[in-house]
Amino acid sequence: MKALVTGSSGFIGSHLTQALVKKGYQVFCLIRKNSDLEWTKDLDVSFLRGDFLNKNSLKKCVQGMDYVFHLAAVLNVGNWNTYYNANVRATQNLVQSCSEENPEIKKFVFVSSISASGPTYDKIFRDESCVCSPSSLYGKSKLLAEKAVFGFKDKIPVTIARPPNVIGPRQNELFIILKLLKKHIFPVIGKNDEQTSICFVHDLVRALILMAKKEQACSQTYYVTDPKPYSWRNMLKIIAQKMGVSPYLIKIPYPVLLSAAQFSEILAKITGNDPFITTQYIFSTRNHYHLYDSKKIQNELDFKYKTEFSKGIEDIIQWYKKRNLL
Repeated sequence: MKALVTGSSGFIGSHLTQALVKKGYQVFCLIRKNSDLEWTKDLDVSFLRGDFLNKNSLKKCVQGMDYVFHLAAVLNVGNWNTYYNANVRATQNLVQSCSEENPEIKKFVFVSSISASGPTYDKIFRDESCVCSPSSLYGKSKLLAEKAVFGFKDKIPVTIARPPNVIGPRQNELFIILKLLKKHIFPVIGKNDEQTSICFVHDLVRALILMAKKEQACSQTYYVTDPKPYSWRNMLKIIAQKMGVSPYLIKIPYPVLLSAAQFSEILAKITGNDPFITTQYIFSTRNHYHLYDSKKIQNELDFKYKTEFSKGIEDIIQWYKKRNLL
């Protein structure tokens, strides 16, 4: 089976690419000139060059593919035009190219985000039937991208995944937290309440492959999450304990984190790079609930979430230690 992966150089995309190769798929990675191939260059994959804003460059990339997994996106940028081009127009062009050049495709899997649905101010679990109310430009762009994908559901099989905060090796925000905790610095994120759903990357990857293979997943949207809700602070405490640094933590209060995020955004504008943390992220973790119900994928596709939080964190810490990064 031939599978095309976009965003293969990213956190989730690189894990998906590795899993597909391990399962025996013939994997093709759609890359750009400046794509970072650190996690895929040594895999048995083929690299295809394409421009998401140039449909002609996408045609040959999608021809003959059994599955297309679209993960490429921008997350933290400062303007709507960039979000729209990278997340909406790019998705529209890719799914349209599949429809026109490869109508026999088995499945187009689009990895969206809980941001397309939006958060709440109350401890309410949102499911796939809830009205979407994105609160960020990123979320609005992902929702428009979802609509673009479903615009082709009568022409090719499509499925949409909405993962929450995804945890695993190579995840930038988690690595920053690990380095802070190693220095006995504890960022006070969120409240003590259970505010968020999470998903470990290996569970998400299993879900994406399952969604691609299952016919029942056609024209469906699924939240892919750990069934249990989590508190940001309790998660950080467990991580600190697993690192053996819990007794001597220096806490960074919310106002300081917010100021750091503001400085990060200013620096990003000057350098042209993405901010390593945003005010939207800090504000959202404190004031919003990001809780999502995963019963639909469990019931319809028989998906079983496997990773227990403490064990998952232990594995991530060991992964970084083996590479002398912690």
